Amino acid sequence: MADVADTPRAPDRNGPGGDVPAVGDAAGRSDEELVRSVVDGAESGLAALYDRYCRRAYSLARRVCVDDGLAEEVVQEVFLAFWREPRRYDPRRGSFGTWILAVVHHKSVDVVRREAAIRRRTVPAAEEGKERPADTGPGADHGALRAVEAGHVRDALSALPPDQRQALALAYFGGYTQREVAAITGVPLGTVKSRMFNGVQRLRSALGPVLGDVSADLPGGAR
Repeated sequence: MADVADTPRAPDRNGPGGDVPAVGDAAGRSDEELVRSVVDGAESGLAALYDRYCRRAYSLARRVCVDDGLAEEVVQEVFLAFWREPRRYDPRRGSFGTWILAVVHHKSVDVVRREAAIRRRTVPAAEEGKERPADTGPGADHGALRAVEAGHVRDALSALPPDQRQALALAYFGGYTQREVAAITGVPLGTVKSRMFNGVQRLRSALGPVLGDVSADLPGGAR
């Protein structure tokens, strides 16, 4: 993974790369105080929140996107969107850290889907009129099957309760262990295990008729 120091600095309202005032004593302020300062238009509050969460945000985006540039793009766009509309975050629904990482995850998945759609549109067009050799490699069918399975899993995840979906999405798409998910979401490890266990049971019920036994591919083991 690229060094986190290479990730862009906090954006300003006019786009990435803007000058951000010194954070000052922001290190001793809570997330809620910093969010309120962003609502009031303080760029220093945004810079402080960015410094506080950019490493975890970039790490999560990089795990999902598997691309340094796309991960940087995701982090920039998420914080820029928050700067432009800070009231999108509702503190009654959980901590800022949990919320911003959930937004990063959703944005990362959207970017991956966008890139896949672009490839589907452009690759056939580039090869139009040419005879495409059949892919008969030993992993071709397996790879196609895994892609279909991943699509079914995403659909099933979207139907889960938000807390279960978030825990499983961080593990399934982000590659985090249960302890890491607990640290990211700010809930006890036992709660994470319970959410993931219940989520896996729901996924098994939803995916079993389509994919058979998916338990080996779903996160939720003790880690």
